[in-house]
Amino acid sequence: MPKTFPPDFLWGSATSSYQIEGGWLEDGKGLHIWDVFSHIPGRIAQGDHGDVACDHFHRYKEDIALMAKLGLKAYRFSIAWTRIQPDGKGEVNQKGIAFYNDLINELLAHGIEPWVTLHHWDMPAALQMEDDGWLGRASTDYFAAYSRICFAAFGDRVKHWITLNESWVMAILGYHNGIFAPGRKSDSEPYTVGHHLILAHAKAVKIYRQEFKATQGGVIGMTNNCDWRHPLTDRAADHAAAQRSVEFLLAWFTDPIYLGDYPQVMKDRVGDRLPAFTDEEKVLIKGSSDFFGLNHYTTMYAADVAPGTHVEHSVYANPGIYKDQDVALTAAPDWELTEMQWPVVPWGLRDLLLWINERYDHPPIYITENGCAMPDTVVEGEVADPRRIAFLDGYLGAVHEAIAGGADVRGYFLWSLMDNFEWASGYDKRFGMIHIDFDTLERTPKHSAKWYSEVIGRNGLA
Repeated sequence: MPKTFPPDFLWGSATSSYQIEGGWLEDGKGLHIWDVFSHIPGRIAQGDHGDVACDHFHRYKEDIALMAKLGLKAYRFSIAWTRIQPDGKGEVNQKGIAFYNDLINELLAHGIEPWVTLHHWDMPAALQMEDDGWLGRASTDYFAAYSRICFAAFGDRVKHWITLNESWVMAILGYHNGIFAPGRKSDSEPYTVGHHLILAHAKAVKIYRQEFKATQGGVIGMTNNCDWRHPLTDRAADHAAAQRSVEFLLAWFTDPIYLGDYPQVMKDRVGDRLPAFTDEEKVLIKGSSDFFGLNHYTTMYAADVAPGTHVEHSVYANPGIYKDQDVALTAAPDWELTEMQWPVVPWGLRDLLLWINERYDHPPIYITENGCAMPDTVVEGEVADPRRIAFLDGYLGAVHEAIAGGADVRGYFLWSLMDNFEWASGYDKRFGMIHIDFDTLERTPKHSAKWYSEVIGRNGLA
């Protein structure tokens, strides 16, 4: 029987500025931490960087024409802060404003709704050097001021705003294990960074609601990443470990917004390394999201381990700071793995959506990223990618099951529109519906693109 989604269900795809734009020093753009980090020898696979990436900065009209051909109803992209403010806090770069104006207008001309992420990991390098980046509390005000510039410049046409993308990644991968920019290693800094990210989000939301919402009529929220954790056994300790792992990964950033403070388990385990919100800050933060943005990719089994036990994890399993959680993560031996070595477990998305629905009292949810990296080969101008099609079929089926179970899921953004610079993995890992030949920058839609287009056209799965 066909799986039909609600008639107003939103179908889109997503990208981020550094991964596709290129034009890294053009038209007044300043340097951000990934511009710097990716040029440090040994940090990125094969020595890759995003200086050119997919050259979307010059080829956005071509890319938008491909989006329209695929039938996308929405496109989520991020604004490069340093294209708007080269140093993150000074004069506005009008050429940067012009680029995003042109991009937004081109999307609307093709009937595609822009969803704008204000910050996707690319902290201005000047703020990192002069104000300690997200370690410094001043960055919360700089981000709020930058957000105001964007609301004023684009808010007459942009009606969906995402403040921050995957704060967990910025905090843990950037400040705990150092494999992402800015490359710091600490067991305490991630909690300070996370604290400031939450405050920066809330300050930007307050500005939007007080100064722009009445006239612009948009909505604003935050996007967080979460892999699902399923108990390894029926032991009560493993159930508690799975819950604890999800709270350290997702509730760290969403409990303050929906429930008013950090999860108690984090307060108990992290102690004074976890900053505390003042009563005034709790009021500012609580309720500061009009929708729940979720990025989801995989699922792991979780088991309780004794405190102090050394646990080996793959970084791609998103373990966080091991000693604070006492959780061991494993995958079933029969689970298929993507090129990122992430297990393919569709039912994990269903269970996570139902968990969010219950914990946060039925919020409107948009899946702002879901997808998989698979190997691609162009043969006679085509890319057959049946494994990606099977992945999407399974995960969209899980979304349908969650909706049937009561979750208010309103949209799905496939990651990603095109193959791109995949951070520390360079250009090796291919998530896109559109194949990019990084020697010629030729675009080739994959079979999964046609499949997704057909799903959009019939608004459901066959």
